[in-house]
Amino acid sequence: MALRHAQTASIPADVSLDPSTAATRLIARQPGEGPILDIGRRPGHILAELPDGSLEVRGDAGELPFRSDSIGAALSNHVYQHLHPTDLPLALADLHRVLEVGAPAEIVMATDHYHDVLVGAGFEIESFEHRRNDERTPLHAEIRRSRTLPDIVGPDMRLLVCGLNPSVYSADVAVGFGRPGNRYWPAALAAGIVTEDRDPLHALTHHGVGMTDLVKRATPRADELTREEYAEGVARLDRLCTWLRPEAVCMVGLAGWRAAVNRKAVAGWQDEMLGEQPVYVMPSTSGLNAHSSLADLADHLREASSRRDRSLPKDPEVL
Repeated sequence: MALRHAQTASIPADVSLDPSTAATRLIARQPGEGPILDIGRRPGHILAELPDGSLEVRGDAGELPFRSDSIGAALSNHVYQHLHPTDLPLALADLHRVLEVGAPAEIVMATDHYHDVLVGAGFEIESFEHRRNDERTPLHAEIRRSRTLPDIVGPDMRLLVCGLNPSVYSADVAVGFGRPGNRYWPAALAAGIVTEDRDPLHALTHHGVGMTDLVKRATPRADELTREEYAEGVARLDRLCTWLRPEAVCMVGLAGWRAAVNRKAVAGWQDEMLGEQPVYVMPSTSGLNAHSSLADLADHLREASSRRDRSLPKDPEVL
């Protein structure tokens, strides 16, 4: 995802969406064909100012009860900040799921890591305002749903799997490494690190295996990425790992790590770390990589996920 330089300005601590101006602003940003979603603190806060066909949410903002790609625009006023901070990436990933590609959204929340969380969730930040010098920054962001994959991440990850960037195909099917012929999921099943095929959420919630990408922008070919995108991606990953502290990071694809970090890197555990967490680099799982068999790829994933086992005492009686 090509990030624009967001416009920033200081705003009062009690920043909030004004119902009439928020609705007008959102309509001007050309919503998609689906209805407008108001994720509000109380019934009708902004809904009353929106056109007919809008939806009011009554339930869990972290698990929106709507079909994928069905919502044309969204507003959220001081709602997401009530979630636990480490649950925010999945909640915003679910917002990404229900919005149409290109749909606008406007969010007010007070949270740390706001920029990285929004980018990781697959949104283009068009503008944001924040109050400086505040530990819990009130954020007013105008964002747009990008054609990409959101991070599927959370606390207590035993392994964070990182692709180079999503293919357009994977972005459209909403599954990392989703292109037919890619061997990531068969290798992950063979390695025993997941038990459900092509289900990133199950991998995270049941096995502690998260998924992200070095560069969020989806492209038909990886050679379309720029040095600046690589640099921004490494910096974001470093901050993400500092925050969520996965036990290990597995970078899928030597080419991406070589382009972004170490041109002479070889497969295996790296000298470099991300957020002080160990990094394992493995060959690409693409079907075009004829040098690595499915068994080889499974061995790499098994090794990358072995960090926890290595940290356990050899004698259980020591516990």
